[in-house]
Amino acid sequence: MTTPTAIVVGVGAERGLGAALCRRFAQGGYHVLAAGRTGARLEQVVAAIQAAGGSAEAVPTDATREAEVLRLFDRGMAPGEGRAPADLVVSNAGNNQRLDFRTLSVETFEEFWRVGCLSGFLVGREAARRLVPLGRGTVIFTGASASLRGKPGFAQFAAAKAGLRAMAQSMAREYGPLGLHVAHVVIDGGIDGERLRSRRPEAVAERGEDGLLGIEAIAETYWHIHRQPRSAWTQELDLRPFKESF
Repeated sequence: MTTPTAIVVGVGAERGLGAALCRRFAQGGYHVLAAGRTGARLEQVVAAIQAAGGSAEAVPTDATREAEVLRLFDRGMAPGEGRAPADLVVSNAGNNQRLDFRTLSVETFEEFWRVGCLSGFLVGREAARRLVPLGRGTVIFTGASASLRGKPGFAQFAAAKAGLRAMAQSMAREYGPLGLHVAHVVIDGGIDGERLRSRRPEAVAERGEDGLLGIEAIAETYWHIHRQPRSAWTQELDLRPFKESF
């Protein structure tokens, strides 16, 4: 019996969504390729998964660089003896910061687009190239509130995420009939992870108990999307804590 393989792009801190996705997929019996920019953080995530009895490996990857994404997929589609080629891919890379539009530089705007949109294009394109000929698989893109609307100070983030969402829709319409399930998840609210807790502890305190999205709960939804029967596929869904206004 072969072990299925998953690729998760955008894995950072152990208390982050990317790491939670890796853990959930490993719990589901997958060998997980954890891809992100920081090797030390990837090794921590992989070590925790292996300590819990799961299977994972770290693949340092800058998802804005085509050659590195190609190398990642080469690894994912030929993972080794006893392991099947990848059939579950998540594009989770992203960055977010409030910036004054009047002082926003071209370089900063482009960097947000590269991380939030270009990386999704590279991951999505390679997933389509490798999985469509096989007639199966799931590709999930992590979106945000900014995928749907721009807010003051977040023009650079909204432009990237809106582009990612439109690309996911195009992919779903083109490749769904060929057996590739493409989904986009709108994370509409703050995530209870290391990034928010370290950068904006006052926001965490303000939201209070159950005011943030739990990373394990989000990961469970991604797993559910992957396990959906193809007679009832989700293309887009949104997630928010029950206290969030919308």
